Amino acid sequence: MRQLLGLLTYSLFLFNTINSQAPKKASPSDIYHSIEELNFLGSALYIAAHPDDENTRLISYLANNTKARTAYLSLTRGDGGQNLIGPELRELLGVLRTQELLAARKVDGGEQFFTRANDFGYSKHPNETLEIWNKETILGDVVKVIRQFKPDVIINRFDHRSPGSTHGHHTSSAMLSYEAFDLANDPTAYPNQLSTSSTWQPKRLFFNTSWWFYGSQEKFEEADKSKLLSMDVGVYYPMLGMSNNEIASLASSQHLCQGFGRLTARGSESEYVELLKGDLPNDKNNLFDGIDTSWSRIKGGKAIGEILYEVQRNFNFINPSEHLPSLLKAYTLLQKTTDKHWKEIKTEELTNIISAISGLYLEASTETSYANPGETVSVQIQALNRSTINAKIKSVYINDQDLQLNAVALKNNEFFDKKIALHIPTTTEFTSPYWLIEKGTLGTYTVKNNNLIGKPESPSAFVATFNLDFNGVSIPIKKSVVYKFAKPEKGEIYQPFEILPEATASFADKVIIFADASEKRIPVIIKAHQDSISGSIELKYGEGWQVDKKEQAFFIAKKGDEKTVYFNLSPPSLENENSITPMIKLNGREITKELITIAYDHIPTQMVLLPSEAKVVRLNIEKAGDNIGYIMGAGDEVPTSLEQIGYNVQIIDPSTITEESLAKYDAVVLGIRAYNVVDELKFKQRFILDYAKNGGTVIVQYNTASRWGSQFENIAPFELEISRDRVTNENSEVEIIAKDNSLVNFPNKINANDFQGWVQERGLYFPDKWGSEFTPILSMHDKDEESTKGSLLIAPYGKGNYIYTGLSFFRELPVGVPGAYKLFSNMLSVGKDKVEIKEQIKG
Repeated sequence: MRQLLGLLTYSLFLFNTINSQAPKKASPSDIYHSIEELNFLGSALYIAAHPDDENTRLISYLANNTKARTAYLSLTRGDGGQNLIGPELRELLGVLRTQELLAARKVDGGEQFFTRANDFGYSKHPNETLEIWNKETILGDVVKVIRQFKPDVIINRFDHRSPGSTHGHHTSSAMLSYEAFDLANDPTAYPNQLSTSSTWQPKRLFFNTSWWFYGSQEKFEEADKSKLLSMDVGVYYPMLGMSNNEIASLASSQHLCQGFGRLTARGSESEYVELLKGDLPNDKNNLFDGIDTSWSRIKGGKAIGEILYEVQRNFNFINPSEHLPSLLKAYTLLQKTTDKHWKEIKTEELTNIISAISGLYLEASTETSYANPGETVSVQIQALNRSTINAKIKSVYINDQDLQLNAVALKNNEFFDKKIALHIPTTTEFTSPYWLIEKGTLGTYTVKNNNLIGKPESPSAFVATFNLDFNGVSIPIKKSVVYKFAKPEKGEIYQPFEILPEATASFADKVIIFADASEKRIPVIIKAHQDSISGSIELKYGEGWQVDKKEQAFFIAKKGDEKTVYFNLSPPSLENENSITPMIKLNGREITKELITIAYDHIPTQMVLLPSEAKVVRLNIEKAGDNIGYIMGAGDEVPTSLEQIGYNVQIIDPSTITEESLAKYDAVVLGIRAYNVVDELKFKQRFILDYAKNGGTVIVQYNTASRWGSQFENIAPFELEISRDRVTNENSEVEIIAKDNSLVNFPNKINANDFQGWVQERGLYFPDKWGSEFTPILSMHDKDEESTKGSLLIAPYGKGNYIYTGLSFFRELPVGVPGAYKLFSNMLSVGKDKVEIKEQIKG
């Protein structure tokens, strides 16, 4: 029977992993597992810097083996990384990675928290990181999470004693945790937090170490382990039908946008933690040794524990509902305890167990994914009691609206289904990730509502509270109002129910480049989020820019439809950077938001409202050549950016490359990490190099060091070794060391001003060794480091040229950095100056 239950649990586990938006369906094994967790009163907090930094093996072990309430505090949302599955970058990537972390926690059993720190990109030292983040702000957030979560043990992913040896974000996360361990119990530290929380002193602080931090297995074997604890995290869970490592693998595989999908791991595996603060446990296999994690921990808890331990010892897997009287008795006693923290946590856990053993199905769903303030929508209220337990609905509220569903008896397997009208108050705030509502800084998001700081996402706009009566015991059960629908190819799908403005407007391009003084026709896309809307739209623009019409009227008949209006925008005569914003005037309101939808199967669909604007840049830019072939790598927006300045860009399918197919291009560009991710290139490399040899220009953008395997002896025609060298300070000084080279002279003269306004970094994965055929063009360095000259290299090859660059054009061009456009145009124009001279001589 237990094997059968394990297989059932495993099947449901996989279903809920694939259909992540659906509510979880609990089997008897799940319920028993929840009771084990209910009877453990201890908490562990894991702290690191980014999504994917967390050790899912240890989080799963603590949640599923130790049964501790376990959470991961990621200081950032991973906004500065890259996206291997879609176009989302920066703040939108942060939204995606947030949801992937939540999906991972659904798998491994943990909870999720964040600070307001923005992942601004790679940082070499915590001094830089903490300055950009504003240390006091982010330290306060860590203290706040500790005070609210109240962990007994804290585990750092990284070593606070290693500044400068790894990513500055990593070390900073450990340094802040180390300091917050004591500050959380200091009433003079961040006293404003104490109106909604209380001081807390964790018992122990650990560093999740391994042989890797010691340099080798041999050094680790020889190291002093007197302060190390170890755990075998490869344990198998018969009740779940899975091992801990299998669960951990599935959890980390939720980080799909980072390419973390992987095979599941099985078998024995040791994890080590080093004690940094607190008392050393006697049992070096148990992080909680010596800490009271029983019900006796709280006042009045002994009597509750006597009931619940008995339920656990004699759990009925065939008919779990027989335990309801005991659970209701424990619930009643729990409401009398004065320990607010554990009362709140265990009430929620116990309520979920009572609902599960009752086979109780409660749901509030809409037939639309969103509504507007002031609108009335239909909500389907459904309830089903799939047991013989006496239960009835006393009342149902959605937020503060009484739905007048009183004294509804829930008889065994008799479905209750009723539609009600829900009024959306005009004061209801629009739904959007709370950390994106206000404009933040480079390093820190702005959050005005202090109650939201630390939370993984914005609370549901509307929550239904079902007040139920179980044999005279009143229990409120909360369910978020959701949107539910079905697709023939996917089945039943759940999405969050959102609140949106009546209309939003957006630009097709976020950066619009004017290469000369000619006007451009700017399309503005208006999307209706309500039927039959009519209003007007105007374009807000900066000084020196001109538009042909002040405003235009529009009408859209159907909700969800779009209408495109056009404005002719003329740039100033001189170089200029500015922005334009569409303003919708509708029903006396002005709306300047755009709506972006992030939809993937492994996360709930996200609707993100952001300020709608586009950057407009007037450049004085010259170019030579027109036709560019582009081989996509890991994904970037460089082709679109090049089209903005008049290039004809054709995306090349690597499988179609032949000796003749590349000849028509003035230059061939390989996108970021092309050699890392495009296997076909191992068969086509010779054609690419032959194209350069025969007179073409090949431009290779950055690839990660030595990750293209053995299929390439070298990605260049000459010696070229890529390192991990990078310059992370986007404002670092750049020296032009090959002043006479055409790359900095034709057709645009490049000078120091062209390296102003860069974002996130100068570049990454610069070569540190190259053949004498290459000429380095630029020299740059971060503070207190030696100069590196590998950011831009050019070598003549046969009749043509080969260029390798680690400069982050993939970041600079999409945000309209003028100097980056000029330099890229020069790369595309290499060799064309000689052609022009020949033509002039002929003329």
